[in-house]
Amino acid sequence: MATRPADATLAAIGQSVAVPSYDRQKLAAGILHFGVGNFHRAHQAIYLDDLFNLGRDLDFGIIGAGVMAYDHTMRERLSQQDFLTTVVEQSANSSQARVTGAMIGYLPPGDMNAIIDRMCDPTIRIVSLTVTEGGYSINPATGIFDPGDPAIARDGADPDRPKTDFGLIVSGLKQRHAKGWAPFTVTRRMQPFSWNISLPG
Repeated sequence: MATRPADATLAAIGQSVAVPSYDRQKLAAGILHFGVGNFHRAHQAIYLDDLFNLGRDLDFGIIGAGVMAYDHTMRERLSQQDFLTTVVEQSANSSQARVTGAMIGYLPPGDMNAIIDRMCDPTIRIVSLTVTEGGYSINPATGIFDPGDPAIARDGADPDRPKTDFGLIVSGLKQRHAKGWAPFTVTRRMQPFSWNISLPG
């Protein structure tokens, strides 16, 4: 019978697969991440788990965030396993599993105020995204960001009540700027965005 990953079962799971060697209770949030899907779990979460296994930078734990209806299901399932995830690496000759523990929480999806408030926490130094291709509002004809996308345009017309991850990010940056706090870095698939965002002042 399979054992669900959880903090209480890590010792037992660790007898057969790799598990975090660090104390997850010592992790603190430093990254807010939109799009806690397969790509994220197999890349960003792995990199951070590797880093934490070295005993380094434990203040860069991940807090998940989302704006889509299906994010509620993702948050519920992850919370049932203490936000631990299992990654299986396969090749022609082998299959190797590991449990990663870089995520420490997941904000209620769609709770825009909670998401913005967390982005305004100075301990959050990176806001990252690995959302589906359609979620980046890319114009298929030009291959670049489309500010005329209906969802983006709606946020532009009503910036105090954003509904998209981009609108939330801009709102978070504006509020940090207004408070005189350093901005967070925005990354997509762990590559820094080159955005031109004009802020007052």
